[in-house]
Amino acid sequence: MDAKPQQNPEPPASPLPPEGATAVSPPPPPMRTTLRRAAFGAVAAAVLVAGALVAVPDEEEPAATPAPGPVGRAEAAAAAGSPASLSDLTALIGDRQKWVETHPSDAPAWAVLGAAYVQWGSRAADASSFPRAEKALQRSLAAQPGERGNTQAWTGLGALANARHDYVAAKKWGETVRARQPKSWTVYPVLIDAYTGLGDQEAAAKATETFGTLRGGVAALGRTSDMYRAQGWREDALATAQEAADRARTPAEKADALHRLGDLAWERGEPAEALAQYEGALRTDRGHLVSRAGRARALAALDRTDEALADYLTVTAKLPDPRYVLELGELYEASGLDGDARTQYAKLRELLGTAKAAGVNESLTEARFEADHGDPEAAVELMEKEWAELRRSAEVADALGWALHRAGRTEEGVQYAERALESGVRNASYAYHLGVIESALGQDGPARSRLEEALRTNPDFSPLAAPLAEEALESLGEPDPGGPAEVRPPSSQAAAPVAPEPSGTAGGAGGEGGAASQEGGGSPNGTAPGGPGAAAPSAGPGRTPGGEPGTGVKAAAAAP
Repeated sequence: MDAKPQQNPEPPASPLPPEGATAVSPPPPPMRTTLRRAAFGAVAAAVLVAGALVAVPDEEEPAATPAPGPVGRAEAAAAAGSPASLSDLTALIGDRQKWVETHPSDAPAWAVLGAAYVQWGSRAADASSFPRAEKALQRSLAAQPGERGNTQAWTGLGALANARHDYVAAKKWGETVRARQPKSWTVYPVLIDAYTGLGDQEAAAKATETFGTLRGGVAALGRTSDMYRAQGWREDALATAQEAADRARTPAEKADALHRLGDLAWERGEPAEALAQYEGALRTDRGHLVSRAGRARALAALDRTDEALADYLTVTAKLPDPRYVLELGELYEASGLDGDARTQYAKLRELLGTAKAAGVNESLTEARFEADHGDPEAAVELMEKEWAELRRSAEVADALGWALHRAGRTEEGVQYAERALESGVRNASYAYHLGVIESALGQDGPARSRLEEALRTNPDFSPLAAPLAEEALESLGEPDPGGPAEVRPPSSQAAAPVAPEPSGTAGGAGGEGGAASQEGGGSPNGTAPGGPGAAAPSAGPGRTPGGEPGTGVKAAAAAP
């Protein structure tokens, strides 16, 4: 928005006499005083002129551009598709609130205000911001309907739906905007989040490719890294995330990129590396509370429990996200502090109630809590509802499979647990859950393989579940020598060699069989890129069959 409210300074005191008073002229000074002042004035003028001749260059240098203030930084971040710091968002919200008070028909200003509320609510875990966001966006549409070109407000409603985890509604808003303005890059982050939440990896990959083509830069690199991670291409995710961190410019952008690197290190079982990345994010932006939560997780894995608890307490006091309250409760429970754990679990229930009242769907966190610490049947009901409403991500599949097992319906749960692990995401919890389920079904061989995978992927994936995974694996014992009899070839006949699968399975990025076919989480062609210019996956958006970057995601994301 071009027009901005201006600060109105206090008016200067009037030099005129009060109304009705008679103006009296002061008497003229004596002649000697006049001559003395004239002499001093001539000398002062000569000094100023001489100084000017010395100080002023032949060509006047342009004045330096002043650094943008908080509002300008927040606007610049939005224009780049990057996050803004919470302090800058606060300034932007205050600025737009003042403006719309005197300009109530300014539709773009209302849309900006609504979008800022959405981002604030998401980053600060402040569910109370979402009703304000919705009100502002509806005021924008009242001033200028979406059918008359106000797709900015429609995009804001899509972002709001994603923040509330209503991915079906977010998909509707995003696709409505895309149908009218397919070249508008601002709608694609909404579509990426919606498709990801619904478990449609193929559509999410295509939206990511288009976003990279239309926008490029650090934001597109981050989205591309997330896509590779969801497909199990961990080396590619790491290389792209590192490139985003190297190219980040603002503190908020840099902190976000370093946090992503921390998450990737954590998921591959490197808590010391994760700790270093999270601390780098906090040095860049002290208010990056999600990185403080990540640091707490890494500290707990490094047996620095007291420091981890202190970080978690700081985070949950300032960022009341149910996920972090659940993590804190489980760390207390793993440390034998059952009373403190119960306190956190009670706080979690309060937060879940507050979120529900604000229209935020926190059923995934609630189901995870109920399955392990409350009522597994309630967890099943929550996740079956999500599945019926087409929210079929790997997270929901894993939570549903585990809830069914915990509720005594193990045979029903195994198919969902398998689906979560086959999605391509290298998540130790998914492997652990499937291993326990297979063990309960008497499938010792597969169960042993899954539990080993969980502990190999991340030995400290959970302060409560990781020790249970070790116990479950130990209880299975060693496999029979030579493997199961039914898979050994007859002694009189050698086993025929099996032809390797061709590189680059059909379906592309996000298609069935694409990411899940990779062993070890590497690239489909077996290469392990070590940096932004390293070899890329052999199939997927923007990739040629030989693995070189094409014109899609990574090539476009690197564009300035």
